Amino acid sequence: MARCMKEYKINNLRNVGIIGHSAAGKTALTEALLYYTKTIDRLGRTEEGTTVSDYDIEEKKRAISLSTSIAPFEWGDKKINIVDMPGYFDFIGEKVQGIRAVDVGMIVICGVAGVQVGTEKVWNYCKKLSLPRAFFINKLDRENSNFDKVLDDLKNKFGVSVVPIQYPIGSEENFRGVINVINRKASIYNKKTHSVEITDIPSDLIDKVNECKQMIMEAVAETDEVLLEKYFSEGELSDEEIYKGLINGCASGDIAPVMCGSATQVIGIDALIEDIIECFPSPEMAVAKKAVNLNDNNDVWIKPNEDDPFSAFIFKTIADPFVGKLSMFRVMTGKISLDTTVYNSSKDKSEKMGNLYFLRGKNQTAAKEIIAGDIGAVAKLQYTATGDTLCDVNFKVVYESIEFPEPVMSMAVLPKTKGDEDKISSALSKLLEEDPTFKISRDIENAETIISGIGETHLEVIASKLKNKFGADVLLQEPKVPYRETIKGTADVQGKHKKQSGGHGQYGDVKIKFEPRLDGEDDLLFVDQVVGGVVPRNFIPAVEKGLRECIQHGVLAGYPVIKLKATLHDGSYHPVDSSEMAFKIAASLAYKKGLEMASSILLEPIMHVEVQIPDEYMGDVIGDINKKRGRVLGMEPEDGVQKIIAEAPMAEMFKYATDLRSITQARGDFKATFERYEEVPSSETGKIIEKMKKFRELRNEA
Repeated sequence: MARCMKEYKINNLRNVGIIGHSAAGKTALTEALLYYTKTIDRLGRTEEGTTVSDYDIEEKKRAISLSTSIAPFEWGDKKINIVDMPGYFDFIGEKVQGIRAVDVGMIVICGVAGVQVGTEKVWNYCKKLSLPRAFFINKLDRENSNFDKVLDDLKNKFGVSVVPIQYPIGSEENFRGVINVINRKASIYNKKTHSVEITDIPSDLIDKVNECKQMIMEAVAETDEVLLEKYFSEGELSDEEIYKGLINGCASGDIAPVMCGSATQVIGIDALIEDIIECFPSPEMAVAKKAVNLNDNNDVWIKPNEDDPFSAFIFKTIADPFVGKLSMFRVMTGKISLDTTVYNSSKDKSEKMGNLYFLRGKNQTAAKEIIAGDIGAVAKLQYTATGDTLCDVNFKVVYESIEFPEPVMSMAVLPKTKGDEDKISSALSKLLEEDPTFKISRDIENAETIISGIGETHLEVIASKLKNKFGADVLLQEPKVPYRETIKGTADVQGKHKKQSGGHGQYGDVKIKFEPRLDGEDDLLFVDQVVGGVVPRNFIPAVEKGLRECIQHGVLAGYPVIKLKATLHDGSYHPVDSSEMAFKIAASLAYKKGLEMASSILLEPIMHVEVQIPDEYMGDVIGDINKKRGRVLGMEPEDGVQKIIAEAPMAEMFKYATDLRSITQARGDFKATFERYEEVPSSETGKIIEKMKKFRELRNEA
């Protein structure tokens, strides 16, 4: 356990989400902030697996962040909670969770690569939630990095509200410090002594800094009528007015301040901390969160405050096989002390808050109390899950839950060791508590457990966690397609079962007409047209039962049969030898003969697919859908992008999440739902029958 933290007031807290495209240096920036503030004494590196926020085995192995982690540090009388979130698209669920815990989204951008897809995505997501945004242009020590070019990109992409409150001194390998544009102080980093010298602005940058300050004053003036009037009449604003205007403009989302530096070289980190404190809103100024007051079921909007009774929102759960369940929460109102009983208003249950913690990566610091605006964790809550609200029994509110993206890719999970099924099932349920963006389903027909997630890497990480955390080794493979069989033609056949041996014999005789069922229903339609008692009434249910058992397996590849109409119209019986079993067997003989004569065909599931993409990818995406034996039904504009509506066979869609990401540079999204069954083209039928035959042979050998 680390040392206890000081006590804070809500206005001395800052909650900053570190977000952006993968590999922009988010985790390195978190590490640099902890190192500069002497919270840690060694600067960890992502590629070496030594950072505070990437502590999971999988994160170390892949050298990318896979989950959201908290990294608080103290600076003077302020506490800053850094929430480091993955940039990789498969782990968008972690980002969705982390953003619910912060008051500002600081978008980290690579000074070389500039604005990337991940930059656009997090900007749009924050905008949708009205979350204040800021930018940190990172890696300015790298070859080909260019602050001015990236700043222009940002302004062109996201508008005039993007204002540089810092400016770099030097570039590429000569990058050595950062200028605070507002107070006009330069921080030069001394690599030998690892210290920062505060100096005047280098003379060659004075014009540039003046230009940046002008931009800030204009942006600030536009957010406040009093300041606008003063700016017009006097031509400038005082530093105090600029800072006040910046905080208000940032809190309202009207201004996105831009800062800069190099995380790995720890250059600009002092200026960044200063601006987080001076320009970012405290929780009191945060966006009000929507909730429902359970006393009258009316919507209410609640800002973090210390005056109301306790309420908190659970934004993330960690499932640890050794420690148990750890629930991470953001206190919205009041405060919580250890060993307090609270009310889970989402589940209508009481929970005992035992030991409270502050988290820093995987390390836990015991906390006596946690106040409004702060982030904490509690272990072993019985009923509570991600997205739940905890509150004082006299302050019954429920905060809006988290809207997670739907899974778009599925794989079958096969145990490598026989008998591991129960272990796998239990481990998956625990991981489900931790990650609400994947789903588990059971394919009864093929006896497979199916996991569905956001992409290939997401599902691979789940498989690795099953092995590393829970000791369950699994293989992932494409799920089996639930093909079906039916008939196209008609056949009127006899099924006769006659067996004579000592004692009672067996006798059942039926004539059944098989034809396609045309009323749109899939189930067997059994019609009784027997007249004159040729098949006694008490044996007719046995005929239907025999057919219902038979339709579990068709005659082509053994898939279940749908859309079948069977009319029993004739037959004969023996007064002594007839029995229910004999008529069931007679029905099965008729079934086999009838389906072979009535042109059996294979059917495949067809998916309804909706793809959202920017205009420029339209041709490539439509071409790919056609390649997948799909057909485009229509197109319509939606929220500034194009929506393609199409249909495609399920067999071609298992890897579509990966394909679409590749075609659209990850700018495309889609959802697919089952639509109907359709005849498999003759060119595919033979392959499917052959594959099923081989599968049966292997199963019989096993």
